[in-house]
Amino acid sequence: MDLAYIPSPSTGVIHLGPLPLRGYAFCIIIGVFVAVWYGNKRWIARGGKAGTVADIAVWAVPFGLVGGRLYHVITDYQLYFSEGENWVDAFKIWEGGLGIWGAIALGAVGAWIGCRRRGIPLPAYADAIAPGIAFAQAIGRWGNWFNQELYGKETDLPWAVKITEGVNREAGLYHPTFLYESLWCIGVALLVIWADRRFTLGHGRAFALYVAAYCTGRGWIEYMRVDEAHHVLGLRLNVWTSIIVFALAVAYIVISSRRRPGREEIVEPAADLTKATSKAAGDGDAGSGEAGSGGAESAGAAADAGPTDAGPAEAAQKDADAESAGKS
Repeated sequence: MDLAYIPSPSTGVIHLGPLPLRGYAFCIIIGVFVAVWYGNKRWIARGGKAGTVADIAVWAVPFGLVGGRLYHVITDYQLYFSEGENWVDAFKIWEGGLGIWGAIALGAVGAWIGCRRRGIPLPAYADAIAPGIAFAQAIGRWGNWFNQELYGKETDLPWAVKITEGVNREAGLYHPTFLYESLWCIGVALLVIWADRRFTLGHGRAFALYVAAYCTGRGWIEYMRVDEAHHVLGLRLNVWTSIIVFALAVAYIVISSRRRPGREEIVEPAADLTKATSKAAGDGDAGSGEAGSGGAESAGAAADAGPTDAGPAEAAQKDADAESAGKS
């Protein structure tokens, strides 16, 4: 008899009249909101303008969703394009299936477009939103719980997740790998926040740290999963992806810290210009008062000196008039 386990929802969707409300979608939406909200706070703290993170997210989020879905469909193409499967299901994103690697890659393209339109360096923007992305992943993983997917091997641990009978799954108690990854992502976010404050990370190194730390956890969590996946040399494809991306992230941190140490002084030129203009306006108001006072003093001095300076000129004019009269 199992005394303790994590129950799974009886359904991942609630119908509000004709409108289906899906738990998976709610988790994604809440995660995006948290990432933008927290990223905005970090961006302002680094000298940026409020609202910039949300403006760029308008580009990054749709690109990220498309990239995440493409990665999933390409790496698990047999679920949609093999015999007996319906390729139309590849568009049913609400049923689950977003690859974080594709989401980050194509999301970065969208963020680059948004940053370029505003004259903002992409690495600085990536550093600001890195912890928020990790928090968003932590929340988004609970969407897998609603869909009863991406669980691990069977276990009798008290925190096992109970999976019910369904399509492509057998009833039983399994490792809740969605929970493991959710907790890991929270730890990654806290690590990046601490390291950013402790070492003043810049030029994309905070984002690279997030990527490296996430890959470390994703590697061992992925190894526990039992869902169908492609294998290369005995390892799941996503394990190899984690290893490669981890190595690239660490290499970036090392090379970047040597070539561009420190942190960007200006992350948003428009915000810096606004501050400079406001400061100049304040100095100008004070300066005009000083200039007015100085001008009045100068005018007063000129008025006092007027009669003294005019004396020689008047004498010269009288001499010239006398000489002219004598000639006449």
